[in-house]
Order: sequence, then structure tokens, then C-alpha cells
Amino acid sequence: MRAPQGSERAGPGEEYNPGPPVRPRQAASVILLRGGSQALELLLVRRTPKARFMGGVWVFPGGAVDAQEGDGDDAHRAAAVRELYEEAAVQLSDPGELVKFSRWITPAAVQIRFDTHFFLAAMPDGQDPKVDGEECVDLGWFTPAGALAAHAAGEIVLVFPTIKHLEQLGEFATVEELLAYARGRNVQPIEPRVVVEGEVARILLPGDPGY
Repeated sequence: MRAPQGSERAGPGEEYNPGPPVRPRQAASVILLRGGSQALELLLVRRTPKARFMGGVWVFPGGAVDAQEGDGDDAHRAAAVRELYEEAAVQLSDPGELVKFSRWITPAAVQIRFDTHFFLAAMPDGQDPKVDGEECVDLGWFTPAGALAAHAAGEIVLVFPTIKHLEQLGEFATVEELLAYARGRNVQPIEPRVVVEGEVARILLPGDPGY
């Protein structure tokens, strides 16, 4: 596995929780891709600034699993397809074709926690993504490096898991290369840790010093 490395400070939606750990909610997210054998671009949507959780942040389309969607892998796939349609108006016909890429569990020391399964999917032909203007207010296609550069320049706001995914996705030149790598891969959960040093909270990944 090409594990992302490094540490970052906590961002919006990653506020420190000094009390007992909160049980994470099951969630799913879709990294929507375009470029085929020629390039690699991915879709990010901007959450409304009015949202109490991660307002104004650019994210991969996704959200919590609904109770009626059940449990296990099928539930995560169903939630991923539903959230992609609700947030970006893109309809995937077969949840089984989603390619599992990663699983991130929010640190135990963070107030709002999710156990999120990230899936890859190629943009279907003949569709154009669009936001609803309420939950999500903007969208854009980015190369991984382009999204990171826009964040560094203050043009968009990203949070830690998205940054680390973009760093990993940047290792691939095309959609085909990325999907070939991800298919059949055994995905292991990543649960970052929060280390508080004075008034600064740092997020560490497995393999980082001090994890």
C-alpha cells in the first residue's frame, strides 16, 4: 500500500474532543475521476459556508450511511451512489462497479467522527455534474497537484483526509493507472491520532514518529 505520510494541524470539522471518544458514524465517499488513459482529474464539491460541519470546505462527494441502506459493504456502496447523486447530480448505474480505495476513521480525540469508505469511479459518459446550491454550492475538476496548490494559495479550503488522499492520488498519471492499482487491493483502515502540544493539536498517521 502506498500509505500517505506526514502530519498536519486540525482543520474545520476536526476540533479536539477532551472527553470520552464518540462512536464514529458509518459513511461513504466517491472520488469521481475523468481522464481515462490520458490524464487524471477528480471532482471536488464545496460545502455551503452555512453548514455547521465543515462549512465552506471542498470535499469528495459523500456522507453518512442511512439506516435503510443496511450494513456492510453493500450499505457503503449504496450510500456512496446516493450521496454522489444528491451532491453532484451524477448517477452511477451499478454500485458493484465502485472500486474501494481507502477507509479512514476519524481520530478518537475529535468531536465529530466518521468511519468513511472511499470509492473510486470513472465519470459516466453523457453526464455533467452540478450542485444543488444548498448543501453544496460549487464544484470543480482538479488534478491532485492542482487542488493542493489551490489550497496552499488560499483559493480553496481542504481538510486533512482530503489533503492526504490528494497526495496519494498524485502518484498516478492517469485514471486507468489508478484504477488498475486499486482493483483487488486489500484496503486496511487508517485511524490517525491527535497529539496535543500546548494549544496546538497535530494529527499523526501510522508510521509517523510519536504515533
